[in-house]
Amino acid sequence: MSSSTRIPKAEITGVYGALLKRFSRKMLGQVPEPLGVMWHHRPVLNASFSLGRKAKKWDKCDKDLKSYAHLAAVSMIGCSFCLDLGYFQANNEGLDLTKAREVPRWRESDVFTPLERDVLTYAEAMSQTPPTVTDELSARLLTQLGAPAMIELTSWIAFANLAARTNVALGIEAQGFAAACGLPPQAKPSRVPSQA
Repeated sequence: MSSSTRIPKAEITGVYGALLKRFSRKMLGQVPEPLGVMWHHRPVLNASFSLGRKAKKWDKCDKDLKSYAHLAAVSMIGCSFCLDLGYFQANNEGLDLTKAREVPRWRESDVFTPLERDVLTYAEAMSQTPPTVTDELSARLLTQLGAPAMIELTSWIAFANLAARTNVALGIEAQGFAAACGLPPQAKPSRVPSQA
């Protein structure tokens, strides 16, 4: 659970603020910390919301694959808030919770298909600095998913990186969303070997 952020949360005010708080409480049971922090710069907050809403409408790539990729990327970056919220969303969206919980340690797990393993590898490779995506991995995914789904998956992971890196840099940590539904995040991700 977070104790303090690097930028103090602003008081969320006004009609728009009241709507956001009400919507957050209805969907999550509480107001997420990033909302208070980002309230300092509403155009950035609004742009993030807008991109998130648009991205949720993308439908060329399987939603489960995108969820696993999201969890892998944010786990790799170390965003406890994103993992916490990701598990909560996985629970609410009917994702395979056994697999969702195994994502941070997917290399040691036997629950993932070969395609899911390629997606998880791709998400981690995109999330390293510098990225370590290989031609071979890209070719395998392109063959299995097709170009539209591959582009969508890549953009989905990039958006996860934006959110996760922002939260980590601002000191935003887990708030207990996943614990509220009995699905606390795994403690530690597995180490990432060099890309094959």
